[in-house]
Amino acid sequence: MPNDSPERCRSIIAQRTGPLLVEGPVEVTLDDGTVVSSDRFCVALCTCRRSRTYP
Repeated sequence: MPNDSPERCRSIIAQRTGPLLVEGPVEVTLDDGTVVSSDRFCVALCTCRRSRTYP
C-alpha cells in the first residue's frame, strides 16, 4: 500500500486449523467478479474448501 494512502494496512491472521482472520471492514472479490462487502471489525475467511458457501 502506498505511503500516501489515507487507509491503514489490514492485518491478516492465518491459523493452522482455522480460517483466515482479516481486520475489517473489507471487500472480497470472488472468482466470478462479485464483490462482497463487510463492515464488521473482523472477518473470517474459510480456506478449507469444504464450506457450502464462500467466502
